[in-house]
Amino acid sequence: MPRSTDIRDYIRTIVDFPHEGILFRDVTTLFADPRGFRMAIDQMLHPYAGERIDKVVGLEARGFILGGAIAHQLSVGFVPIRKKGKLPGPVISEEYTLEYGEAVVEIHDDAIATGEKILVVDDLLATGGTAAAGIKLIERLGGEIVSCAFIIDLPDLGGRQVLEGMGMDVHALCAFEGA
Repeated sequence: MPRSTDIRDYIRTIVDFPHEGILFRDVTTLFADPRGFRMAIDQMLHPYAGERIDKVVGLEARGFILGGAIAHQLSVGFVPIRKKGKLPGPVISEEYTLEYGEAVVEIHDDAIATGEKILVVDDLLATGGTAAAGIKLIERLGGEIVSCAFIIDLPDLGGRQVLEGMGMDVHALCAFEGA
């Protein structure tokens, strides 16, 4: 991988995955490079220097990798939001619409206390559906979302507008045009 200060240089693009016409932005190449991964975590943390954050919430699945590292750096707890049926304890659920169909995400019903300050983390912001569902779960538990942080924004898919329309502060390290 390149020795670059631009996060985009560490992200591989795979053509026609998972469907023809899609340019898949693969962050596993970023995660595999120690310099790139540290740079991504540091840059994701930077906007929150001095902010009170009680927990980091990671969205399944790559948000777990980022969220765990960020929570460690902040010395705070980590909470996963998972696909339906993956968490062992009592949960609350939120259904949301995908491009073709619907999905459900869940969080443990005791994962967040009322008033806790939450940072939501994932690798990529596309349509905003998963993040919006996660935000609704956090808010139902009484969490106060400080911000939503992503490595990649796909602005053409409108996710940032969805989250900002919900009153969220949104940060992304880079953007790629197209789907």
